[in-house]
Amino acid sequence: MASLRKTVFWLVVVGLGVTAFGGIALARGEPINAWWLIAAAVCVYAIGFRVYGAWVATRVLLVDGSQVTPAVRINDGRDFVPTNRWVVFGHHFAAIAGPGPLIGPTLAAQFGYLPGTLWILIGAVLGGCIQDMTVLFFSTRRNGRSLGQMAREELGPVGGVAAQVGTMLILVILISVLGLIIVNAMKHSPWATATVVATIPIAVLVGIYM
Repeated sequence: MASLRKTVFWLVVVGLGVTAFGGIALARGEPINAWWLIAAAVCVYAIGFRVYGAWVATRVLLVDGSQVTPAVRINDGRDFVPTNRWVVFGHHFAAIAGPGPLIGPTLAAQFGYLPGTLWILIGAVLGGCIQDMTVLFFSTRRNGRSLGQMAREELGPVGGVAAQVGTMLILVILISVLGLIIVNAMKHSPWATATVVATIPIAVLVGIYM
């Protein structure tokens, strides 16, 4: 009975997702109800988490819930500190935003709502989410080492230095491009500047609260 309920539930999720994508694809003109986009995103992420994410976790990464993370095992009060899971979950959204998720959908939206939506959802499920997941798991299993440190261990000193330099150059380019885009988007909008400035006291208050 439980398996039947699960099957019916996921069939409903698939049906809702297909219907939402149909609504996005058939929309004509500028206005479109945001609920179509929200429903499509929720359904795709739910299916991706349940099917693709579960397959990667069990068959590729071999996740073992009995193992503790370096934050718990080392716990030096400085670099390794056990943190609430919702805080860690929130950090992911601060790290995932990059030129791909920001610029790509903007360019794709010139051709309609559907290309931009597909760009975000397919790219996130097959690329961004899995990439973050695998790198985080590799780092966790190596006592929280950075990508450059792991490359040094696997490729040797020369390969490690090359990976670190390459990563640094990529980050500089990405931050420069993002800074240019954000400044151009904010220069005619005082409200955008006020929103960014408001994040500083909000961050301080959340830190004090925690």
